[in-house]
Amino acid sequence: AKTPMRYAGALVSLTQGYTMTASQVMGDAEFDENHHEIVLLRDIDIYSLCEHHMVPFFGKCHIAYIPNGKVIGLSKLAKVADMFSQRLQVQERLTSQIAQAIESEISPKGVAVYMEAQHMCMVMRGVKKSNASTITTCMLGCFKTDRDMRSEFLSLIR
Repeated sequence: AKTPMRYAGALVSLTQGYTMTASQVMGDAEFDENHHEIVLLRDIDIYSLCEHHMVPFFGKCHIAYIPNGKVIGLSKLAKVADMFSQRLQVQERLTSQIAQAIESEISPKGVAVYMEAQHMCMVMRGVKKSNASTITTCMLGCFKTDRDMRSEFLSLIR
C-alpha cells in the first residue's frame, strides 16, 4: 500500500532538475585559463523521462567546448547535463539546453553536444524496436561554422 507514495517520491527525484538553474549548478567553478583547444567530457550517462509518455530514455552524452579565456570545472559539465535530464524532456531539447547553458555561462568560442539514447517509449510500446537509438547534436559557435572543428569533435567521440 506504500506504492503510490514511493511512486510520488520517485517522480519528485526524477524531476528535481526543475528546482535548479544552470548558473546555480555551474556556480563559481569558472577559471581564467589561456587554453584554446577542445575540452571534451565523454560518455556522460543520461537518464530522463520522455515528456510525451512519462517513460525513461537513457544513453550517453558527450560535451565539448573551446575556451575563450575561461574554463569550467569538468564535473560541472556532467552536472548541467544531469540537471536538464532530470526534467520531463525530449532528447532534441535536452541536447540544445545543455549546449546553450554552457555557452551562456562561459561564452566559449564553441560548444558541441552529441547524445545517443534509447527511448523506452519505442521499446515498451508503439513500434517496439529494442535496438533503435536516437542521435541528436547541437553545435554552437566554431563547431557550427568550422567543418574541421566539428569533424575533430566527432572523431574524438568515436
